[in-house]
Amino acid sequence: MRKKYLDRLTNILKKENIDAILIAPSEEMEFIMGHNTHICERFQALFVKNDGSYFYICNLLTVDEVQSVLGPDVKVYGWFDGDVFTDTVKVAFEEQGLIGKTIAVNSSERAFLILQILDEIDVKFVNGKPLLEEMRMIKSDQEINDLRMAARITDESYEELLNFIKPGIKEVDIARKMNEIFKEKGADEGFTMVCSGPNSSYPHYNDDQRVIQEKDIIILDWGCKYNNMCADMSRTVFVGGITEEERKVYEIVKASQEAGEKAAVKGAYIPDVDKAARDIIEKSGYGKYFFTRLGHGIGYSVHEAPDIKASNRRNLEKGMVFSIEPGIYLAGKFGIRIENIVAVTEDGNEVLNQASKEIQII
Repeated sequence: MRKKYLDRLTNILKKENIDAILIAPSEEMEFIMGHNTHICERFQALFVKNDGSYFYICNLLTVDEVQSVLGPDVKVYGWFDGDVFTDTVKVAFEEQGLIGKTIAVNSSERAFLILQILDEIDVKFVNGKPLLEEMRMIKSDQEINDLRMAARITDESYEELLNFIKPGIKEVDIARKMNEIFKEKGADEGFTMVCSGPNSSYPHYNDDQRVIQEKDIIILDWGCKYNNMCADMSRTVFVGGITEEERKVYEIVKASQEAGEKAAVKGAYIPDVDKAARDIIEKSGYGKYFFTRLGHGIGYSVHEAPDIKASNRRNLEKGMVFSIEPGIYLAGKFGIRIENIVAVTEDGNEVLNQASKEIQII
């Protein structure tokens, strides 16, 4: 267990008057426990109580694995496939003093399992995702240094990609090249998204087989991992030329992105940061084509808290790290996005990505 984060989590539980949190197999479990078990239809979860103690409930096929991770002093409750799992949950809750209590639930637990527990046991479940986000939202100096290095490596990969991209190769070839460069530079593979031609108009395009053509627009969205910390950067490039409309839209997005960066300082109200960037696109007449949030937090996962959007009514704090990534997406035609990672500092912010944002024609 990661004691620093376990302590943070229990303090949050106390502050929110929540008795415990249920964490099903997930990235969240791996983060706090240092291990992630195989998820299937069987119920299993780590339970952390607000006094700092914890226990685990799982099927017998996982008991030995979990016990070896948590150690012999931590109670692991096992249930047999031929039994009703809620009977074991009830015994555990009785022994742990959780009958009639409030338990938060993480983001990966399935509703059908929670509903079965509610049918049999007197307990109240509440949303635990924001609590787990709060636990790791403020980054330490070391974590920011690792984020800085991840951003630098991703920056450096950009120039190599510009020399690699050409008509005739596929989106997947570019994605593979991204990860090859990361490995060469001593980083771990991260995530890659290559959206070419009309695919650039779909913000989270999820394929990779289109062949690059002359006059294509390509959105490159990628980032490595360094010491388990993620990078995330987007650049939009042009193959063989750029039209007047494309240049106009690019410059609007660039101005919006820079306005968002400038506004994202310690103490800034997050809706105001979103507005600073969004106003530029709306005033240009493209407001309805910028239909995403302005940014998302980043750290051990590519998407963490805080979201940079109008509905997130809180102020930026030192140590928060997030993307600023406005985009304009004309469905079926083309899209343009520019993204940098920003860390909030005591006297403003630090933009972690330094790769050029000028128009690049390949």
